[in-house]
Amino acid sequence: MDTALGIAADVRAGRRSARAMAVETLDSIAAQGALNAATRLLHGHALADAERVDARVAAGGDPGPLAGVPFAVKDLFDIAGETTTAGARQRAAAPPATRDAEVVVRLRAAGAVLVATTNMDEFAYGFSTENTHYGTTCNPHDPERLAGGSSGGSAALVGAGLVPLALGSDTNGSIRVPASLCGIYGLRPSFGALSVEGVYPFVERLDTVGCFARSPEDLAVAHEVMGGTLSPVAGPLRVAALGGWFAGLADPAVLAGIARIAEYLGAGPSVELPSAAAARSAGFVLTGAEGGHRHLAALRHDAMAFDPATRDRLIAGALQPVAAVREAEAVARRFTEELGEALATHDLLLAPATPMPAPRIDATTIVIDGQTLSARADLGLHTQPLSLAGVPILSVPLRQPEAAMPIGVQLIAAPGREALLFKTAADLVAAGLVACTPAPREAA
Repeated sequence: MDTALGIAADVRAGRRSARAMAVETLDSIAAQGALNAATRLLHGHALADAERVDARVAAGGDPGPLAGVPFAVKDLFDIAGETTTAGARQRAAAPPATRDAEVVVRLRAAGAVLVATTNMDEFAYGFSTENTHYGTTCNPHDPERLAGGSSGGSAALVGAGLVPLALGSDTNGSIRVPASLCGIYGLRPSFGALSVEGVYPFVERLDTVGCFARSPEDLAVAHEVMGGTLSPVAGPLRVAALGGWFAGLADPAVLAGIARIAEYLGAGPSVELPSAAAARSAGFVLTGAEGGHRHLAALRHDAMAFDPATRDRLIAGALQPVAAVREAEAVARRFTEELGEALATHDLLLAPATPMPAPRIDATTIVIDGQTLSARADLGLHTQPLSLAGVPILSVPLRQPEAAMPIGVQLIAAPGREALLFKTAADLVAAGLVACTPAPREAA
């Protein structure tokens, strides 16, 4: 699969048709069914979108900046005429959506071609895309390993080279974790930067939507098309790696990669955020409490309809005492202040995106630096605290030896500075420090 911008250039120039691109993509996804990344192939939508693009090209009109570019969406984005399952069996019989989610409207208006919905953790509550109802999504680099979650289906399709763009959501790391494990780019935008209209909610105080891509340039264009603003970037960067919580419990490869990036960017001393560990706990409390209360009526009606792992966490969250939630909110405010102070004196901060490469699907724990971590919950070790602050964060794939599994680094900036993240990522690609359009090591 070419880059999104390469496909769009070819379609605009008439070197290939959007329809042929759509058919090829649908066939390729169907042939990779063992990946279990797509939940539905949207033939009707795809062909209608593609034919509109081809008609505009034939008429000499502007088909849009993403003309003919296939894209997929996590199955919590509304698609007109389709049921939004949010990965849940009990939503399979819900009425179809009456219109597309706003960001999907914008992508299709820009010429992008919708081809599939993708697998996810039930109600976006998880870091692994293991779904009792719809199965586990496999990592495109090794089918015996996790793709990450909760947007794992979208990340796996992009990582496998089956689509150049896919939409996900990120509450505690659900874009950044699978981007890291699948070796691609994934952006959690500034909170509120992109519309969540028509997106099934999880934790509204934390929910963001964003995109996966195989290059920072593709990601930047998609972000702008969806309504994100990109301000000019100028001047030398003030950079630091995050220390403390973010420098511990991480694979040596990601720490070494951060050190190389920091040296290249001329980083100063590392920065510590004293409330980071408490902030991670606060993220668990706030997520469980809001998610639990959102689904409380359904849990009371038929708890057994839920994925067992989701059900237990939602019930536990709904039982959180008010005092615990208030304390978590206070911790979140304190951590946000600490990060804000760090970003007042630094343009860019660096941290691991995941503490480890993708664990095996059959593993429950993994040992790092002599400590045993959960192969599921601890995938969000370094993403979850940062989610509380509402800042834009880009997961970029480290350039690794050919045989190594992917792992990513988080680039963190102040709200509204997404353009800085994209430019820095492009500079790191040019310097050979992060990967661009990596090919899967082993197709599923």
